[in-house]
Amino acid sequence: MNIQEVVASLKEKHGGRIVMMVADGLGGLPLTPDGPTELEAARTPHLDRLAERGVCGLMTPIKPGITPGSGPGHLGLFGYDPLRYVIGRGVLEATGIGFSVGPNDVAIRCNFCTLDADGKIADRRAGRIPSEESAAVVTTLRAIRIPGVEIFVEPVKEHRFVVVFRGEGLGDNVADTDPQVVGVPPLDPVPHDEASRRTAEVARDFAVQARKILASQPKANGLTMRGFSKRPALPSYQEAYGLKAAAIAVYPMYKGLASLVGMELIGEPTTLEEEIDVLEKAWKETNYDFFFVHFKYTDSRGEDGDFDAKVKMIEAFDAVFPRVEALKPDVLIVTGDHSTPSKMKSHSWHPVPTLLVADTCRPDTAKTFSEKACLQGGLGHFEAIYLMPLALAHAGRLAKFGA
Repeated sequence: MNIQEVVASLKEKHGGRIVMMVADGLGGLPLTPDGPTELEAARTPHLDRLAERGVCGLMTPIKPGITPGSGPGHLGLFGYDPLRYVIGRGVLEATGIGFSVGPNDVAIRCNFCTLDADGKIADRRAGRIPSEESAAVVTTLRAIRIPGVEIFVEPVKEHRFVVVFRGEGLGDNVADTDPQVVGVPPLDPVPHDEASRRTAEVARDFAVQARKILASQPKANGLTMRGFSKRPALPSYQEAYGLKAAAIAVYPMYKGLASLVGMELIGEPTTLEEEIDVLEKAWKETNYDFFFVHFKYTDSRGEDGDFDAKVKMIEAFDAVFPRVEALKPDVLIVTGDHSTPSKMKSHSWHPVPTLLVADTCRPDTAKTFSEKACLQGGLGHFEAIYLMPLALAHAGRLAKFGA
C-alpha cells in the first residue's frame, strides 16, 4: 500500500477541524549570499508567534531536485502522489471555471502574449491584460472552426484562457508551445505519441487561425498553449481521509484542482481579506472538517522578479492570521506549494517552509517562521505527501496501525 491507502484504512469519522493556509510560491532565496530570503526579510509577527507555538520544517513538494508546477505542487499538499496522479494544467483551469470536462475532451490552458513585428514573443503575459479586456478578445476566438472537432474557448483571468477540443481520437500527450522565454516565437505543438497526433494538428490549426484574428490587438496579438490534458480519476477527500472539505481561492486553476479532489468551492472572493471573510462565515455556519485557503500573489511577485513586492505580499498574508487564529482550528497548517525565488523569476526545487500548529505539537527551537528556522525545526525535511497524514494525526483522525 502507498501512504494514502494506509491513511484511508486508518481514517476516523470524527476529530478536529483543519485549516491549510497556502501562500503560493512561499519559499525564496537571498539576493546576496549573506542576505535574507523574502520570508526572512518580511515582518511577520503573527507567523513568528505561531512558529513558537507549533512545529516547523522544510517540505519537498515532489522529490529532491524536481521543480513542481502548481498542479503537482498542490497535489502533494493534498496528499496525492504527484508522480502517480498526473493532472495537466488545462484540466485544472477548465474545471476551475466550472467547465465540465468530458471523456472525449482535451483541455488546454492558454496565455495571451505580445508578439513583435518578427513574430517573436515580447511579453509572455501580454502585459497581464485586465480580465475584462481579455474576455472580449477571447470571444473573438470563438469564430475558429476545425472540421471534426468541437471547440470551446472560455476566459479565465487576466491573460489566461481555456481552450477545449472535443472529439474522437484526441490524445493529450502534446508539448507546450510556450518557450518560457522572450525573444523567440511560440513553439509548435509537437505530439509525443501517435495517439496525440490529431490533437497536435488541431492545436496547430487553431493557433494559425487565432494569429490572424488577433493580428490587430495591441497587446494580446498572440497566444501560447500549455498543459494539454484529459480529466484524471482521483479518490476524493471523503474517500481518502473521511473529510468534508472546502476550498477558498481566487484563481480558477486552484479551484479546479480542489474540485478534482472532491472539495466544495465556497464563496466568490477576489482578495485575501474576502477569502478570510468566507472562511469565518463557513466556520460558523457549516460543518466542513477541512478548509484550504489559497493566496496567489506571493508566487506572481516572485515570478516577476520583484523581491520587495513579494516581501509585501508575505506581510499581507501574515496580517490575516489573527482572524484565522480566532476561529481556534484544531490544526493550522501554513505552507506553500513550491518555492518561487524572486532571484530566479520562476518556480524552483527548493524545499518550502512549513508550519503546523496544534495542541499536540512537540515543541522545537523555532522562534520565527523562516527558511533558516524551518531548517532546524521538529518536522525536519519531509515530502509533501506526508503533510496530510500529519494533519490528520494531530486532529485525532487516524486510528492506530496494526495490533
